[in-house]
Amino acid sequence: MAELWTLERSAMERGHCLICGCDEAGAGPLAGPVYAAAVILPEGLELPYLNDSKQVTPKRRDVLFDQIQEKAVAWAVASVPPEEIDTLDILNARMLAMQRAMDALDPQPDYALIDGNRDHGSRVALTTPHETVVKGDSRSASIAAASILAKVSRDRYMEQMAEQYPQYAFDRHKGYGTKLHYAMLDQYGPSPIHRRSFLKKWEAARHG
Repeated sequence: MAELWTLERSAMERGHCLICGCDEAGAGPLAGPVYAAAVILPEGLELPYLNDSKQVTPKRRDVLFDQIQEKAVAWAVASVPPEEIDTLDILNARMLAMQRAMDALDPQPDYALIDGNRDHGSRVALTTPHETVVKGDSRSASIAAASILAKVSRDRYMEQMAEQYPQYAFDRHKGYGTKLHYAMLDQYGPSPIHRRSFLKKWEAARHG
């Protein structure tokens, strides 16, 4: 667990005090918002099983979700809805979701560790002082915590949407382009929460 604090400690040695980790979830699905979370953890906090959300079982993610919210100095979750994704494109929407999450933190961070290698799109750039970290969700405690909050928040939202639109089985695929999801699209067409810009190939195939 100690190695998960290397990046935060390096930033502290450079004079930063409040360091947040930021990550997003749901860039790839055909439906639903893209979510992002930002988290400032108490220095050196150790949480069992904290890791990239994709490496953690759903049950442990739920436990970690509560622990992170309880123990964080600050945390925030933000999202960008499908219609905004269609207007902006997914890269800009990801940046917007992450900046919205960081802007919602109280206290505000003076530095951010951002998962991935992108910090701007054509229309949206991250404004919080930051560095990007490839595979950050398995290298930084703060980013790993953010990845858990973003993933669990998005999954729970998609489970709610499954109740609203039961014919799409959103609780089973969370909006990702699975065989089941495409079969539901073929049968029922798009729902109000589908990303139209993500369905162009499907629509072309359908009308071709």
